[in-house]
Amino acid sequence: MTKTALVVRGGWDGHQPIDATDLFLPFLRENGFEVRVESTPEIYADAAGMAELDLIVQCVTMSEISREACEGLRAAVESGTGLAGWHGGIADSYRANTDYLHLVGGQFATHPGKEPSARVGDQTDSYLTHAIEITELGRQHDITAALDDFALTTEQYWVLHDDLNDVLATTTHPVQPYHPWHRPIVSPAVWTRLWGQGRIFVSTPGHSVDVLQDDNVRTIIERGLLWAARA
Repeated sequence: MTKTALVVRGGWDGHQPIDATDLFLPFLRENGFEVRVESTPEIYADAAGMAELDLIVQCVTMSEISREACEGLRAAVESGTGLAGWHGGIADSYRANTDYLHLVGGQFATHPGKEPSARVGDQTDSYLTHAIEITELGRQHDITAALDDFALTTEQYWVLHDDLNDVLATTTHPVQPYHPWHRPIVSPAVWTRLWGQGRIFVSTPGHSVDVLQDDNVRTIIERGLLWAARA
């Protein structure tokens, strides 16, 4: 049976929304999805169109969303449409819209940088080698089962979050003399969330195409897409 996926991509170009989502379009089609691509979240306000969807893949960093579009997105997920995404495309979208933040359950706060003398003034200033650690729940979950902890050298997301999330993997921000916090901070790196009849999947790794091509990251995201859509 054919399923329908909507890919919404745009916002800040630094996250390569077109190239990033293009990585996963063949996978969706190979798994029986008819894929529609849009460049604005305002499509969420189309109630009739949203009612036909099995999955929404969002890759829109920052940007804005109208009240009508946000209400449409929330209604679709509550009615059973899956919502999935990675990095700033889902966890740093529509910063001014608290209803959206409530839906997703995690908001980007920062990605700590290198020691100040090592910074050169570009995105690599925030590329830190860090571990993604699978939780006990994650070791049993369809998305992360049979995966081991792994390391990445990329942005390490610190997210504000709540207890409705089922956390499948975490990352720990260490204490450094040039940072103002005083103890290590454990932040969710991969989580799921149930919302009404719908499923939500978020992976914070995914800053750039090369990170998305990492075997572990790509496996997690591909499984997450299918899990969110109940495929």
